[in-house]
Amino acid sequence: MDADGEEVFARDFPPGPLDGLIAFLREQAVTADGGLCCVIDSTNGTLDLHLLTAGLAVCRADPWSLPSRPVDGSVPATELARAAVADPTAITWLAVGSGTLSGRTDAFDHHLRIPAEPQRNFLERGAGQPRVALTFDDGPCPPYTDRILDILRSYRVTATFFCVGLNVAGYPTTVRRIAEEGHTLGNHTWSHPFLPELGMDELTFQVEATADAIFRATGSRPRMVRPPYGAGRPEVLDWLSAQDLDCVLWNNDSHDWAAPGAAAITERVVQQVHDGSVVLLHDGGGDRSQTAAALPGIIERFLADEYAFVGVDSLPPALPGPGT
Repeated sequence: MDADGEEVFARDFPPGPLDGLIAFLREQAVTADGGLCCVIDSTNGTLDLHLLTAGLAVCRADPWSLPSRPVDGSVPATELARAAVADPTAITWLAVGSGTLSGRTDAFDHHLRIPAEPQRNFLERGAGQPRVALTFDDGPCPPYTDRILDILRSYRVTATFFCVGLNVAGYPTTVRRIAEEGHTLGNHTWSHPFLPELGMDELTFQVEATADAIFRATGSRPRMVRPPYGAGRPEVLDWLSAQDLDCVLWNNDSHDWAAPGAAAITERVVQQVHDGSVVLLHDGGGDRSQTAAALPGIIERFLADEYAFVGVDSLPPALPGPGT
């Protein structure tokens, strides 16, 4: 019991499979009087879709409703729960279609989305073989990353994987496989936070801890960073540039994170493709079986149109102009 007479206990779950966490929360939901609400904050973007697709109710507590948090993570779970109980109107209920960005997509679109100009991207060219880069975010996450790697290997296709540090720590063998099979590894932060709400110390931890985890798994540090949600502030871009890191976004969003079905994922990607497309797909952050099912159709359509598959890092930065 805490000072207010509330029952309080803590249970830790290590990096890796979330099955144990989800089973535990489902048990609590069954016994909870009035149901269970899972409260996260914007430093934990790796959890929301896993919990939502498992049928759990999830809400977000924002920094202005919480105590100061440590550089390397969220405030304690008890503080997240207290914030939701103290002022239910201050929390935001999340949905599969928008995840952690639920309730703030308008502000994101107008003020926080990183513009296309500073990102590393493809140069548009009207001659030569058209090129496309397949990129996968939020992993590694077995079994989906392994299925995707099997498909890429069967077609002899190269891709780029922007990994979340927590998942790298949980699945170093899968990260090594990505590197050993000739794919490019990128940095997608430690816990998939909403970067505009982070201080510079927190940003530094998110990027450097992930780079360290990838180095431990592969012996190399990634030189590319993809900000979660493509969100940031000018200070974020300035810091990445000062560290000699490339900010990598995308220009072909599959919307596979919304789980619209394999056929819809394939058709959306194919309809948007052009020479220089950077395709956003996901191998983690939730059930990615639809992405794995869509991938052969995407590859075969691109091969039929004679696209070459390349890693993002093998091409020069974009220049300002149409299409960038």
